[in-house]
Amino acid sequence: MGGLNFSEVNWEEMMDATLATLQMLAISGVFTIILGLPLGIVLYLWGRSQGPVIRFIYSVLSFLVNILRSVPFIILMVALIPFSKSIVGTSIGVLGTIPALVIGAAPFFARLVETALREVDRGVIEAAQGMGASTSQIVLRVLLPEARPGLLAGVTITLVTLVSYTAMSGMVGGGGLGDLAIRYGYYRYEMEVMLIAVALMIILVQLLQMIGDQLVRHFTRK
Repeated sequence: MGGLNFSEVNWEEMMDATLATLQMLAISGVFTIILGLPLGIVLYLWGRSQGPVIRFIYSVLSFLVNILRSVPFIILMVALIPFSKSIVGTSIGVLGTIPALVIGAAPFFARLVETALREVDRGVIEAAQGMGASTSQIVLRVLLPEARPGLLAGVTITLVTLVSYTAMSGMVGGGGLGDLAIRYGYYRYEMEVMLIAVALMIILVQLLQMIGDQLVRHFTRK
């Protein structure tokens, strides 16, 4: 293994870092979906509106979403340090990372939601409108069920993106596997720890992608 000595690895610390990464992923993933799903629905509905006021509001909202999507996460996290500290009382560790993860991922997921809704067959929507369905009924009973495979694919992509975000958060003391890889691999040149941390993140991404693909195939067949 080219001089690598895995017997010196602190496996208890590795397990704690893995659990911290899973905790960050779970909490930020839930809040990202809670915020991103309605935001994506609003973007879809307002983007189709013909009213000048709604179109203007859509343009402003779309612009803000694009800005948040464009800012590199590591820069966004540093910029949000005062905000994170005011919300959760700290800007480091698992808790201090959550606000930046959600703010970074929610606009990304909202765009995926908007795209998935746009792919719904217009004929199905028009049929529901012809039967007198309200906007909320169309969203809940037509758009979301019909777009379910695309939405599940969007959730999978977002969760995979969040894994990379949690790794980057290690640069500013975010905790988890990314923090472990940077502290030991970059600052102390202990390549064994970095390689194991990277391998664990790759396994996590593969598991998320596999589960997501299975769900998409399941609902696509229905």
